[in-house]
Amino acid sequence: MPPVKRALRAGVLGTATALAGLLALAGCGSGKDTDASPKTPRGTTGAPAPSSKPKPSRTAAEPSADSGKRSSGSPEPTRGSDPKPAAVELPPLHAGFDYQIGGAYPPAPGVRIVSRDRSSSPAPGLYNICYVNAFQAQPEERGQWPADLLLRDADGKVVVDKDWDEALLDISTPDKRRRVAARVDRWIDACADKGFDAIEPDNYDSYTRSRKLLSADDATAFISLLSARAHARHLAIGQKNTVELSGARSRAGLDFAVAEECGEYDECGAYAKAFHDRVVVIEYTDSGLRKARAAYGNRLSIVRRDVLVSTPGNADYVRRTR
Repeated sequence: MPPVKRALRAGVLGTATALAGLLALAGCGSGKDTDASPKTPRGTTGAPAPSSKPKPSRTAAEPSADSGKRSSGSPEPTRGSDPKPAAVELPPLHAGFDYQIGGAYPPAPGVRIVSRDRSSSPAPGLYNICYVNAFQAQPEERGQWPADLLLRDADGKVVVDKDWDEALLDISTPDKRRRVAARVDRWIDACADKGFDAIEPDNYDSYTRSRKLLSADDATAFISLLSARAHARHLAIGQKNTVELSGARSRAGLDFAVAEECGEYDECGAYAKAFHDRVVVIEYTDSGLRKARAAYGNRLSIVRRDVLVSTPGNADYVRRTR
């Protein structure tokens, strides 16, 4: 059985059911996630649910690729030079990367970009991405959401992402999108207050699990609201997976991509083109790492992690760059 890409989302171990499902489908456990924290990676094609997709961007000066400095004027749409708000710093190109959404630990030498759950603190001196679960409610948080903001089918039953036992949030109307965004905005604000440089909203692709109750347009309209808030707080915002929506990145306001298993599933090229190589890649197999490195090793930020996104000292821990 091929790997189930949706099982690759790192987050807190939700319930025994979610863990058992992950073990059965992918031969491994799930990550850790606390209060809207990250889930283990998902991919896109060839799996029950694709990965997340990009949102519209806006025009303004973009920081220089690796220096962290910003320039004025309208940059040309070349590699590492796509228009961004002047106050937003983008991830450095082709830099050492570590995916720590399952638990924070001291980054290895050479790491310049780190993604961590919003419950964690940024790594000093590095470019820090803050993971938030923006499109679904984690099992322990479902009761904290207003009942009408949980997506329901024609029978009034909550629509659930069964792999993670997470209720989908209802972003089907402008009013509901605004109300959901108002709650997620508080998490974005907390990321900014902690000193993160960017956010990574997970489950952009939840519409693909909505039984056609949500659309790609709903997803892009909602992430556009999150992009506006992130940019207002001087945070960049990444498109999580969902390669099929990469073409909407400008309309959605998305600045870079977080791509899980794009090497394994031959999707890295689409992300690289849409985001001008401003892509961080997480592979969960040695074959995926080899493929990603062979084609994009000199262009993208690539790391091999274990699907649990565990911490050093754990028997499952894997982190490699070659």
